[in-house]
Amino acid sequence: MAGDNKPKSNLRRLIGIACSLISLALLTYIAVSLLTGNGLGFSRFSGSSGKREAAEWVDEFNFDVGRGRVFVSLGNSVAAAGTLGIQVLDAGGNETLRDPFRMSAPAVSALEGRAIAFDIGGSSVRVFTESDVSASVEASGEIISASINRNGWFCVCTQEGGGYRGAVMAYNNKGSGVYRVNVASGYVLSAALSPDNKNLAVLSLTDSGSRITFYSLNSEDADNVFDLPGGLIIDISYLPGGGLLAVSTDSLSVFDRHGASAEIYGFSGRLLRGYAVYDDFIALHLLDYRVGYRGRIVTLSDNGNQIAEIAVDREITSMAAGDGYLAILRGDGPALYDSGLIERPLSVKPGATAGAAHVLVLSGGALLTAGDHSAVVVRAAGDR
Repeated sequence: MAGDNKPKSNLRRLIGIACSLISLALLTYIAVSLLTGNGLGFSRFSGSSGKREAAEWVDEFNFDVGRGRVFVSLGNSVAAAGTLGIQVLDAGGNETLRDPFRMSAPAVSALEGRAIAFDIGGSSVRVFTESDVSASVEASGEIISASINRNGWFCVCTQEGGGYRGAVMAYNNKGSGVYRVNVASGYVLSAALSPDNKNLAVLSLTDSGSRITFYSLNSEDADNVFDLPGGLIIDISYLPGGGLLAVSTDSLSVFDRHGASAEIYGFSGRLLRGYAVYDDFIALHLLDYRVGYRGRIVTLSDNGNQIAEIAVDREITSMAAGDGYLAILRGDGPALYDSGLIERPLSVKPGATAGAAHVLVLSGGALLTAGDHSAVVVRAAGDR
C-alpha cells in the first residue's frame, strides 16, 4: 500500500440529501451530479456488456429493496440497490441474490457482469454478480464514490479525518485492500482502476480547477499529474483499450499515465445534459443554451469520431448504453437506438412506463424502465 499527500478527485452520482454531510467534497459531488443530470435519473455509465443470449423476459420486475432505488443491468439479470440492500432478479423475474443491509443514499454501477453498490455518505460497499457477493467492505470514512473495473477490482473514495481531505482505497477482486492514497489537499471526487489492475487514476477538485493523478499500484509516487485550471472534469472512466476518458463541462479528452492527453470532442458551446459509455461508442445529450429542451444526441467512437447525430426537442430524463444500443427515457416514454442512431420501434402499452425515472438496456435490446413503484420491461415491436 502507499500513501501520498497530493490532491485527487472524482465524481459519481447525486444524492438528494446533504443533511449531515458538511464536507465540501460531498457538496461539490452533489453539484456536479446535478450538472450532469445524474440526480434526475441519468445513467451516465451503464456498464452492461451482456452477451446476446436468448431470454424470456417477464413484463414486470418486483423489487423490494426500500427507497431510493437505483438499477443496473447485468446482461440477463437486473440488480437494484435501495435503502434496505441489494437484490438481483433474472430474466424471468426470479430472485437470484439478496443481501440486506442499510444504506441512506444508495448508488450502484456495473461492468462485465459485476456490480458495486455503495452508500454515499455512509460506509457500506458490496461487490456482486447475479448470484454471489464477492466482497463486503465497511469503509473507514464517509464514502464519496466507488467504481469497479472489468476484472472485478474496485476502488472506494472516502472523506477522512486526521488532517486528510480524502482517501482512495483499491481492492482486488476478493475484497482485499492492495493500495491506499491519502489526500492532504484538494478534494477527492472519484477514482478508476485500469483494466489490467496495474494503475489507479484519481480525479480531484483543487482551488484552481480539476486534477487527474495517475499512480502505479507498485509505487508510492504519482506517475503523472494533469491539471485543468479553471475547468471542471466531472467524470473519469477507463476505455477498453486502456485510455482514461475524462468528461468535462465542455469536452471529452483521453489521458494516459505516461503524460499524453488529447481532446477528442468539444461541445461547441452546447450544454452537456447527459452521457452514456459503452464498449464501442459514447453517447452525448447536448442542449442548446437557453432554448428549452432543444438540442441533439450525438454518438462517437472511442477516438472521438462522430458516428451519428439526431435533433431532440423534448426533455430526456434518463439515458443508458449497453449491448450495442442506446436507450433514452422521455416524458412520453422510452426510445431505443443503435450506435448509428437508427431507432428501433418498441411495443409499449399505454401508461406502462408512467412514473419511470430510470432506463436500462437489457440483453437482446430489451429495455427496463423503472421508478419508485414499478420496473417494466419494454421490447422491440414484434418481439415476445
